[in-house]
Amino acid sequence: MIKTLVSPCTSGFGSHKLKFDRSCNKVKTRAVRMELTITQPDDWHLHLRDADLLHAVVPHSASIFKRAIVMPNLKPPVTTTAAAVAYRDSIMKALPYGSSFDPLMTLYLTDKTQPDEIKLARESGVVYAVKLYPAGATTNSQDGVTDLFGKCLPVLEEMVKQNMPLLVHGEVTDPSIDVFDREKIFIETVLQPLIQRLPQLKVVMEHITTMDAVNFVESCKEGSVGATVTPQHLLLNRNALFQGGLQPHNYCLPVLKREIHREAIVKAVTSGSKKFFLGTDSAPHERTRKESSCGCAGIYSAPVALSLYAKVFDEAGALDKLEAFTSFNGPDFYGLPRNSSKVTLKKSPWKVPDVFNFSFGEIVPMFAGETLQWQPLK
Repeated sequence: MIKTLVSPCTSGFGSHKLKFDRSCNKVKTRAVRMELTITQPDDWHLHLRDADLLHAVVPHSASIFKRAIVMPNLKPPVTTTAAAVAYRDSIMKALPYGSSFDPLMTLYLTDKTQPDEIKLARESGVVYAVKLYPAGATTNSQDGVTDLFGKCLPVLEEMVKQNMPLLVHGEVTDPSIDVFDREKIFIETVLQPLIQRLPQLKVVMEHITTMDAVNFVESCKEGSVGATVTPQHLLLNRNALFQGGLQPHNYCLPVLKREIHREAIVKAVTSGSKKFFLGTDSAPHERTRKESSCGCAGIYSAPVALSLYAKVFDEAGALDKLEAFTSFNGPDFYGLPRNSSKVTLKKSPWKVPDVFNFSFGEIVPMFAGETLQWQPLK
């Protein structure tokens, strides 16, 4: 539901309103959207970390999102159902009092994962997907898959039987492949063959970054392949890594791409397609781990994500399609009920904090120090 306010200098005649300029000439009235109420969103790709970081960041996600698919790339990774249940318990204990936030757990796929583990995961009632990290592709992915078809095919076949989605970090790790081409090559050499071999496997291509990924997802059957989209890949291109000096807080994996790719992603998500849904990939790191000689990949967007998504849809003239992207497409793909709770965004300028301070250090959020126009009402 969108509430609108009409600018001053109006004259009411029953249910009709006329607007006049300073010369008292009648002009066309244009309503200004000030509040937007939508079904409470979920985050279908979230990093909560563990220990002190978990306690620091989970309140930000829990204050906005009802549910979240929680990534399993901890140290050690969450490779078993038992580990996923234990991790979920840790998250629940870290939540603010009275929070109804529901973490949806995932398993970390390895060369050694067994089909029986997928059965246990389904029976647990708390594990909703399995995450594929090509070994060495991103943060804490060193235990990931080295040979998907050679070592993981029985597991993938069991996932089809259990209707368990595969969540894909879609990049090859061959060092001879340019970092800006790794998503495209992954689609051609891994993802397309996978879909052809196991057409019944539900696949989410996570945090897509290229026109190639958009085209691939759009070419697939609705309900079989979907994609999460981050705020950074909707708002930033690779220039944001270098403008005014090296910008470590804009560094993530997959890395930001050219403007033509950003524009293609914006067009896809604001089109109303059901194949794309919200996944922040919010990935917190303590400030000194970002601002270092070998900075970590990851952008901390949880506190500002919904405001940034609203910015994208507002600028595209597609606010009427925001709710489907944030709140409907994800649960529909996963076969889960849509949330019944609501959240309201108000168009009121506010400044993003420069940092969030914690006992262990600082975390710098996405768009730190900048002014945004849409703000969720608490």
